[in-house]
Amino acid sequence: MVTDPIADMLTRIRNAITIRAEKVDIPASRMKLEVVKILKEEGFVRAYKILKDERQGILRVTLKYADGNSVISGLRRISRPGRRIYVGSDKIPRVMAGVGVAILTTSRGLLSDKVCRQEKVGGEVLCYVW
Repeated sequence: MVTDPIADMLTRIRNAITIRAEKVDIPASRMKLEVVKILKEEGFVRAYKILKDERQGILRVTLKYADGNSVISGLRRISRPGRRIYVGSDKIPRVMAGVGVAILTTSRGLLSDKVCRQEKVGGEVLCYVW
């Protein structure tokens, strides 16, 4: 049983990048789907789709590579089930001086750090991707 599904998703992506896999399959959930949507919008993954199965479905993520190297050079889980990290709209972190993206869960749903700054909304910092 997985106690932190977001950390499990990030680890699966990290492991797939390590072996230079083209795709990675992740058990689907709405939150994971929203995280992958943000990664697609920010240009970190090529595509994603939901595959139906007998359980919750499978989220298939197609990874993006440039010149044989992954576009994602790092993933880091910030807020964990045992220690939640919340920030206000004026304290939203910049990942790798703006090169990376922080994904936050807010009252308006999951948003990237750039959108949170534009809408002046804070929330829980889920992860950093760079």
